[in-house]
Amino acid sequence: MNNMYEFIKETRNFIGGECPHKCSYCYVKSSPYPIVKERYSGKIRLFENEFKKGLGKDKFIFIGSCFDMFAYEVPKEFIKKVLGYCKKFDNTYLFQSKTPTRFFEFVNDFPDKIHLGTTIETNRITDKQLADRLGMRRVTDCVKFVTIEPIMDFTLSQLTQLIYLIKPDYVNIGADSKKSNLKEPSAKKIRELISELKHFTEVKIKSNLDRLL
Repeated sequence: MNNMYEFIKETRNFIGGECPHKCSYCYVKSSPYPIVKERYSGKIRLFENEFKKGLGKDKFIFIGSCFDMFAYEVPKEFIKKVLGYCKKFDNTYLFQSKTPTRFFEFVNDFPDKIHLGTTIETNRITDKQLADRLGMRRVTDCVKFVTIEPIMDFTLSQLTQLIYLIKPDYVNIGADSKKSNLKEPSAKKIRELISELKHFTEVKIKSNLDRLL
């Protein structure tokens, strides 16, 4: 079972190096395993050995759980190679990016069965970040989602409106599990957010949110 999404049973990563987003709460940075830190530091690169392992069939796989493979800095040919490999296997794939506008560079490359999503931890981010995330509004012809994790303090009306504009099939909500000293919302605000979201989408609550509720 994947520790990011309870409904995902397998994760695979084909691209490594230092993730361009450099999020302060990144669980890879806090990993106690030197091999993990080694794989996700330095130059962006393909893990060529991963293309020799196969992906099986009839699985639901999160591709790129440790690295945003659609970040602007990732070479287009890297992404095409990963997507082409995924297409060889009859699975459902989840792809998530903080720069989902890049999804549109690969509309003819994605496998048939996909979930596409983005992260919006709070509405209190830069205009550029918000513009990037709102690229999800244009996504069609697949299951699409928004993940609010790690949830940070927010303005209820503004965050709800951002997610409404995207019109996701579902929203995941989770808390910081890495003690990153983030400014977090009250239990009351979280419950209000969940109530508002349920008017127009499915809400999936992660177990780590219990700490804040």
